[in-house]
Amino acid sequence: SCSTVLKTLHFITRPLSDEEGNFSLAYIITIHKELEMFVRLLRAIYMPQNVYCIHIDEKSPRDYKTAVENIVNCFENIFISSKREHVVYAGFSRLQADINCMRDLVNSKVQWNYVINLCGQDYPLKTNKEIIQYIKSKWNGKNITPGIVQPLHMKHRTEVSYREYIHSGVPYVYPAKIRKARPPHNLTIYFGSAYYILTKDFVQFTLSDARAKALLEWSRDTYSPDEHYWVTLNRLPG
Repeated sequence: SCSTVLKTLHFITRPLSDEEGNFSLAYIITIHKELEMFVRLLRAIYMPQNVYCIHIDEKSPRDYKTAVENIVNCFENIFISSKREHVVYAGFSRLQADINCMRDLVNSKVQWNYVINLCGQDYPLKTNKEIIQYIKSKWNGKNITPGIVQPLHMKHRTEVSYREYIHSGVPYVYPAKIRKARPPHNLTIYFGSAYYILTKDFVQFTLSDARAKALLEWSRDTYSPDEHYWVTLNRLPG
């Protein structure tokens, strides 16, 4: 029962400070296995003033999906992504999973300030308050998307087309012998982390701007596009 979940797992049920209560975070968590690890992560980052979108890999076992849904249903500020992907490692589906959650989050009633993406094997090193204070002190109004101009040894990821294959039931991506067109709008491709902390304004920009949409479409057949998509858009002037 939900009362048992809240009580036995000691979820925090009220903001621990005024500063936290007035600065809501959004989280995107993509998961596919290890229920207990997911619950530990959720319990560690949960705050009632935040909002959480959970993307469950569509190919996860049915009992795993049901268990996650049962936990999520105990909270008004946690929900399952309205559109779920069959996630393939290093494939476009991993990027699409985040974007699906972003579309849901921008329509959330919670007026969040920043979004943080995690996977089910992550765990926080800082408290909610420490994360907020770090964002405010150094990154207020800015995105955290670490990256550099795409190095030569990484250019193969975006210069040729990649296709999805299945071998012994395991999906993977592999390069095809097709050279890709140059990036749209003459964009310079950057390379960096697939993980980020983004402002709400930037998220709305990525979902609506013509350059962002064109880059997303161009990235469909690249290798691990989540490692160039956010960092490239964040380097656009203005």
